[in-house]
Amino acid sequence: MPGRLAVCSWSLQAANPAELAGRLAATGIHNIQLALDPLRENPAVWGGIENLFAKNNIIIISGMLGCVGEDYTTLESIRRTGGIAPDATWGQNLENFREGAAIASRLGLKLVTFHAGFLPHKTDAGFPKMKARLDAVAALFSEKGIALGLETGQETAAELAELMHELGNGNIGVNFDPGNMLLYDKGDPVGALRTLAPWLKQIHIKDARRTKTPGTWGEEMPAGGGEVNWDAFFATLRELKYTGDFSIEREAGAQRVADIRAGREFLGKFI
Repeated sequence: MPGRLAVCSWSLQAANPAELAGRLAATGIHNIQLALDPLRENPAVWGGIENLFAKNNIIIISGMLGCVGEDYTTLESIRRTGGIAPDATWGQNLENFREGAAIASRLGLKLVTFHAGFLPHKTDAGFPKMKARLDAVAALFSEKGIALGLETGQETAAELAELMHELGNGNIGVNFDPGNMLLYDKGDPVGALRTLAPWLKQIHIKDARRTKTPGTWGEEMPAGGGEVNWDAFFATLRELKYTGDFSIEREAGAQRVADIRAGREFLGKFI
């Protein structure tokens, strides 16, 4: 399939750019989706990363931004604290996104992804507020020619599609993560892919096993070791004529580099 294969920088748990470049090289992959928050929070350490990347032939395919105060301890805690939904952190999140858009523009990025938080239904009282906030964030990036990708998983594909139809800014799309659909127990990844096909901006490569206890997390696994039907997943992408990029994300386990290398080898028959 067309599209570049990359690694999510936060998966490598690096303390500085040199360590990040070294761990990325050890995966055998030379493209990266870069977490932008460290560049904003600690420019003394991360400020020269584009020069280091240029010297090492590392290409940044996209950026990622987090939100203030997110607590992923349990499904309930992330529902309360996730994304741009909480009123208490909205002001700071908006300012952080403004700075993040400037950093992404400086790096020449065309796509930045983030978790918006649990999305309300169209009929819920909180829907107009979430829509207005997403439009405000989208405007910051749109004026710089940068698209946004909403991470999947915290709602069903049908619920996310409902929101996408309502948004006023056309530069918002979807960063599709099949593993998240299982971790959050939000449906079949292949069916969800079809539902969200009109908005695909990027694919995260992540695998997982669905929880056996409703209301708790599933278990993240290295690519190929979980319940994602990758044959059907990539067959669907070919059918949809997807031409975007892929980024391996590994957020669990004590051997991230080895797991990502194994994932790269597993994906060789598809990408």
